[in-house]
Amino acid sequence: MATSTAEQMRAWRGPAILTYGFRPFFLGGATWAALAMAGWVSVLAGALELPTAFDPVSWHAHEFLFGTLGAIIAGFLLTAVPNWTGRLPVTGWALGGLAVLWLAGRLAIAVSADLPAGLAAGIDLLFPVVLGAVILREIVVGKNWRNLPVLGLLAVFTLANALFHIDAAGGHVAAEGIGVRLGLGAVIMMISLIGGRIVPSFTRNWLVTQKHAARPAPPMQRFDKAVMLFSIAALVLWVGVPSHPLTGVALVVMGLLQAARLARWCGWHVRSEPLVWVLHVAYAFIALGALALGIAILAPDTFGAAAAQHLWMAGAVGMMTLAVMTRATLGHTGRALTAGPGTVALYVMMILSVLARICTNALPQLPMLELAALLWIGAFGGYAVLYGPLLLRAKPNKS
Repeated sequence: MATSTAEQMRAWRGPAILTYGFRPFFLGGATWAALAMAGWVSVLAGALELPTAFDPVSWHAHEFLFGTLGAIIAGFLLTAVPNWTGRLPVTGWALGGLAVLWLAGRLAIAVSADLPAGLAAGIDLLFPVVLGAVILREIVVGKNWRNLPVLGLLAVFTLANALFHIDAAGGHVAAEGIGVRLGLGAVIMMISLIGGRIVPSFTRNWLVTQKHAARPAPPMQRFDKAVMLFSIAALVLWVGVPSHPLTGVALVVMGLLQAARLARWCGWHVRSEPLVWVLHVAYAFIALGALALGIAILAPDTFGAAAAQHLWMAGAVGMMTLAVMTRATLGHTGRALTAGPGTVALYVMMILSVLARICTNALPQLPMLELAALLWIGAFGGYAVLYGPLLLRAKPNKS
């Protein structure tokens, strides 16, 4: 009988991709991020018409926020929770079953116009509900109560998906509804919570190995908790009253506080290691997005709300998922924790994609939207090509 994570993984005789949660979900999520973006550009060009019940903009928003990101969150949690609780990871056909549920959701949404009302929503929501039940079981059995807030944010994320489906069923443009704002707000808080642990921790580890005297502020100090609480309040206002001046002020203050929090982590000392500085860049987009959204509310003529929101959607979320996927894949497949030229190229394409997207309205004479999409496909498709072989092969045994 397997008594450790390593023994359980060695005992599995099926495909290597089912030995750990990050493998199927990082590969599936990255592949879908590229394919869905290619599909979105094709829809905009009139070359593709999907049989989905969603309007094209809502399909695009849903499949990034709840489709792609749902997979990445699953891969991260199924990999991190065993470390948090000391329990064995979900492996084998149980892990494969979760992956099939996620894939079924993507297919159901894509052909939802041809399905009975409510069926696609039910299939899509089944995956996060089952994932939440699995994570809850692990936390309760492992008595790891300090990570219940992560589960709470996953529950809010799932509720947001349900609200998105309700908006769409009511004939509304769901991409502009409360479901998107609630889902994005939950993810921003996930990054604030989990990123607030891993960014200073990984930064400190790298500085120690380099024998550098600088040290980031330890995670979750009193200041960090205050920033988190204020960020929750600002996001609640944005979800509920997205155009109110008070919301704009709160978001600007949130952006300044998040920038101050990031500055305490000594990111300027890690510029020679892309695997670390990319975490700081990704977190910086939380502050930038909050500032831009606040300014867009207070002075609508200065910055478009859609461009500001993409600083969170593509910047904070897209960049952080790419940063976490590359680092976790290298670490859990036994490779050195350093970014090679290919990985750096992925990061650069992601940053350029965000910049191109926010310049779309400012440079209407240029194909900035298409450029942003192409760079996005290059970043996530590049991850699937570059890291796919590592995810599909078993971790090499140490001699």
